[in-house]
Amino acid sequence: MGVSLQAKLREDLSRGATNELRNSGYIPAIVYGKDKEAKTVSVDNIELLKTVRDEGRNAIISLEIEKGEPVDVMLHEYQTDPVKGDVIHVDFYVVDMTEEMDVEVAVRLEGNPTGVGEGGVLQQPLYELQVRAKPRNIPEEIVIDVSELAIGESLSVADIKATGDYELIDDPETTVAVVLAPDSEEEVEAEDVDFSAEPELVGAEDEEEQEEASEE
Repeated sequence: MGVSLQAKLREDLSRGATNELRNSGYIPAIVYGKDKEAKTVSVDNIELLKTVRDEGRNAIISLEIEKGEPVDVMLHEYQTDPVKGDVIHVDFYVVDMTEEMDVEVAVRLEGNPTGVGEGGVLQQPLYELQVRAKPRNIPEEIVIDVSELAIGESLSVADIKATGDYELIDDPETTVAVVLAPDSEEEVEAEDVDFSAEPELVGAEDEEEQEEASEE
């Protein structure tokens, strides 16, 4: 089941108006997508955080924009205040429910490895996997059983069996989990991930330029 979120149109992009929005409990946002006209809106801070907490980072949200039809979106990116840590801006990406898209999905290791019981150390170099799927088929997380890992053994992307209608698109040789010997000082580094498949932030720069211009 999808979840709904109300959004108000935002026309005044000046710093004063933006600060007033935030002080009243709303977060400035932009809605954009492939072949879609970008719209500047605002959403209730508490409702957004509750939605993400309850439904997950990759949830499909029916964004009900005033004076318009609801649109299916995903939370693509957000900005936080460097001092307070509060969310200060959000990017929503309009999704086509019939088309596949590439997203990041959290990885959770499950089980107590045999090698850890023998004194080994479990390391997880990769905390997110790149997944290609239609929006409704994107998993909330990918759970990997590491209980049978002995000292010196590892699991790579190639060892993961997809349990849903999605495709893993990371390099198959990328290490996800490994049990090191207790006297080993070797650190397994996460391999570089290509994020170029993420939706491009269409219209985001235009909004930032408008807000900067309004401050002058």
